[in-house]
Amino acid sequence: MAFFSILLAFTLVPQTGAFDLGQSTRCVPIPHQLIVCHDVGYSEMRLPNLLGHSSLEGEVVPRSEDWRSLLQTECHPQAQTFLCSLIAPVCLDTFIQPCRSLCVAVRDSCAPVLACHGHSWPEALDCNRFPAQEDMCLTPLPKHIGSFPKDFPQPACQSCPPVEEMPSLKTVMDALCLDDFAVKAKLFRHRLPSADPELEVEGKVEFIERGPLLPYSAVQLLQKWLLLNLRCAHAMVRPGRAQLYLLTGRARADGTVSITHLFPWLKKDVHIATAARKWKQHKC
Repeated sequence: MAFFSILLAFTLVPQTGAFDLGQSTRCVPIPHQLIVCHDVGYSEMRLPNLLGHSSLEGEVVPRSEDWRSLLQTECHPQAQTFLCSLIAPVCLDTFIQPCRSLCVAVRDSCAPVLACHGHSWPEALDCNRFPAQEDMCLTPLPKHIGSFPKDFPQPACQSCPPVEEMPSLKTVMDALCLDDFAVKAKLFRHRLPSADPELEVEGKVEFIERGPLLPYSAVQLLQKWLLLNLRCAHAMVRPGRAQLYLLTGRARADGTVSITHLFPWLKKDVHIATAARKWKQHKC
């Protein structure tokens, strides 16, 4: 789902700060179609919700879909908790809002994902609208829970690298020499919306040069790169098909990794296969 839809959706709903917490609400089962709020730990929600949506079919479900791609990037371990506390608030005696500190934590981690697509954090989710006191609201987890080690590589938001079809042997060898890592991966793009991420890495990643990548997280890292750099990914992979690639990239000083070269690994392209075979004995 394109990220511009998120911003459009929020221009069409009442501001959270204007929502009357004392208004009459009712408890309803969380519908099966509300995929982004599955497995939140409760089965009933209040309606209208904290975004002012009063219709499940007309507002809650379709507008929740605008958040699915963002959540699939795993930009923050509590992003789903934060968003679902607004989209599908738990059915208790009173509304349980997210604390301001939780909003700030999610915003600081997830706003860069929106910024990567040219958008800012929605005004309707201004963190100043939420309570600063943490006695009757959802608080953030301690920082050490759900966080990654500092040396855990993360994908960079970047301009789209060139897709170079049928490269010469020299072009491939130069890329292998100049870059920090190189992997062989099959990328797949779903044709229709589903509960799975729109873009996925099929199967295992084969390392030509491991560099800073970690064997147990390479697939997840590449998939996050695809979801973060959606415009690039859409240009790379057509819907409903898988494409095999040789991807090379570099580690940045801030701990992120960027993709610098994309070579479609076609059966008729002997130069990529030759370069991969010769690389271990090659001297740059």
